[in-house]
Amino acid sequence: MSKVEVKKAPTDEDRTLPVFAEVDQLMDRIRERAYSLFRERGGDGGRELDDWLRAENEFCWPAAELEEEDDEFELKVALAGFEPQDVEVTASPRELIVKASHETESKSPAEEGEEESDVRWSQFRSNHVYRRIELPAPIDVGKVKAKLKNGLLEIDAAKAGEVEGAAQRIEVAGAE
Repeated sequence: MSKVEVKKAPTDEDRTLPVFAEVDQLMDRIRERAYSLFRERGGDGGRELDDWLRAENEFCWPAAELEEEDDEFELKVALAGFEPQDVEVTASPRELIVKASHETESKSPAEEGEEESDVRWSQFRSNHVYRRIELPAPIDVGKVKAKLKNGLLEIDAAKAGEVEGAAQRIEVAGAE
């Protein structure tokens, strides 16, 4: 398996990495599309989740699975066609963000000796995909590991022992 670099944001407030802004913009587009789908079907309640999932699917969320164990989370993300150097994983205490992108060269069929053809339809998506997963418990950002093999990204994220920012006893000067 090939290791994938993990970028780390040590606190939930540390959102300085560019991927956070990119995902926020994508989430806004998904939200707008989901609302549009809701309006298109007349605003009938009970299918809002279907609208949201359809909107996510339209904006290239790859399939994923999150498994929770006693001491860690394991996230699997389908990334067929991507190489380890194409994948960026960002970890913060409460979320994992996967960004995968690669450039494809546009080659003339004449250059490759192939016949020219027209694509009639395609289910290939963008060369840029994102997946953001909110975690139900905090993780130790320093222990997150990721690897890519046969188009499947596997991320292991150890749960945090002590939650940063959790209620703690603080000694106050002069208090007994």
